[in-house]
Amino acid sequence: MATTADDVWRILAELAQSQKETERIIKEQSIAAERSRQEFERNRQETDRRFQQMTLETDRRFQETNHLFRESDLKFQQLSQEVNQQISAVSQEISNVNQQINQVNQEISTVNQQISTVNKQISAVNKQISSLGGKWGRFVENIVAPSCETIFLDRGIDVHQVSQRVRKRVNGDTLEIDVLVTNQDSVLVVEVKSSLGVEDVKDLIVDLKRFRQFFPEYEQKRLYGAVAGIEIEGRADIYATNQGLFVLKQKGEAMGIVNTPEFQPKTF
Repeated sequence: MATTADDVWRILAELAQSQKETERIIKEQSIAAERSRQEFERNRQETDRRFQQMTLETDRRFQETNHLFRESDLKFQQLSQEVNQQISAVSQEISNVNQQINQVNQEISTVNQQISTVNKQISAVNKQISSLGGKWGRFVENIVAPSCETIFLDRGIDVHQVSQRVRKRVNGDTLEIDVLVTNQDSVLVVEVKSSLGVEDVKDLIVDLKRFRQFFPEYEQKRLYGAVAGIEIEGRADIYATNQGLFVLKQKGEAMGIVNTPEFQPKTF
């Protein structure tokens, strides 16, 4: 069963939504972990401060106790009891801190489990992206290439042959072309992207400038360029038009030229 443009749209939308959800989960988990770490650090510092205060107070009272011991055994016993109570309080605080540490460790363990889950989700997304290779090829075959046979006739460019996934290697360098349209006196190079950006347009212009090095058989033919995309990002269509390139965009089940009727393509 052939993959339609709607299938491609739906897959891309699902991937984008999955990526956003993954980024949101990671961000929330990072914030939660940071809060736990900061809370633990504050508790630890407060405990250290209290412990130091208690230690100083204990030392002072111990000295007082030695002094009072010489005066009265009763006073010594009373002070010893107070010291024991303070030590008990410090021990309780230490116990509380240990409980907080255990709680933080549990939270860290939970975060690690969540990160592991996110990593699995990312792995699944990567597999989905990898699976798009075949589907993207079918998209080129079923939508862009057949459309090229008709849409350029309206712009005065006869179409004698449409070739897909043309690849040529010269002196260790490779030039890959998604769709190559030719007629008796013209050749048209079409770059196809799921999401077309300005950098994609710039890359095509570079390829057009070195096209004749790889295909000297078209030396005497006029060379045109075109970009096609499911989505257009960052006003890439306007940039491509200003560079003299045809711009193709999905219109229903086919592709169409979005340049104005007055547009004059540049020959490279």
